Amino acid sequence: MQEIMDSLGLSEYLPAIMAGATNVLFAIVILIVGFYIAGKVNKIICNTGAGHPKLDDTLFRFLGSLGKYIILAFVVIAVLNRFGVQTASIIALLGAAGLAVGLALQGALSNLAAGVMLLMFRPYKVGDFIDVANRFGNVKEIDLFTTILQTFDNQQIIIPNSQIWGNQIINHSYHSVRGVDMHFGVAYKENTDTVRKVINAVLANHDHILKDPAAFVEVETLNDSSVDFLVRPFCMGEHYFDVLYSVPEQIKKALDAEGIEIPFPHRKLIIEKES
Repeated sequence: MQEIMDSLGLSEYLPAIMAGATNVLFAIVILIVGFYIAGKVNKIICNTGAGHPKLDDTLFRFLGSLGKYIILAFVVIAVLNRFGVQTASIIALLGAAGLAVGLALQGALSNLAAGVMLLMFRPYKVGDFIDVANRFGNVKEIDLFTTILQTFDNQQIIIPNSQIWGNQIINHSYHSVRGVDMHFGVAYKENTDTVRKVINAVLANHDHILKDPAAFVEVETLNDSSVDFLVRPFCMGEHYFDVLYSVPEQIKKALDAEGIEIPFPHRKLIIEKES
């Protein structure tokens, strides 16, 4: 080998060639090991999410990808450093570029951060009926940037996660049993015990109203022109709206059948005639 190098006049370059070959070999090893570790880390994180039904796969896929690319970034820097490239300036440049991108994507990053928190703490899940950001609907999809709701009239509402996290979230589907609050007024001349009996009979005959816990039917307010009852039957969450929109009509018909007056707002006008 030495004779061949001497004949070609490359002997003086032999150390540099050997050093270059060594660097290439080490760079290949670093790349192979780095890609292997990055893939392993990604797989472990993703499998952690898949192995626990209560954890969200979307979040762990994101974290897995994030971990993978962070490791690959260090691998590239190690390879460049192996070839004598000054990586300090590259790291500083990447940091400055990251800061500029972060400032430009401030809104998107706030949505991302909120999405991560929502997927970690899971105040609601797909299929829940929620009230957020002054919107109400069924959760169809949760991703890292937005939550998608479907309304009862089949509108799609896309809400940025930053408008949800940190504000009030009402999850109507969290508990399996729901109370349904309704208010009914009757005239002052009516017997409250009779009214309560009529209302309880309607509730007892409703298919979706539970016997346990028992319905709450009591006088709530003595209003200007009516005695107002608070009626709160209980039902399974999936029947909430069936009860909410069917019981008032049934109670109205039952009160009418018993001759119980349901007053409407009125004003008495007294005119005095001057003498």
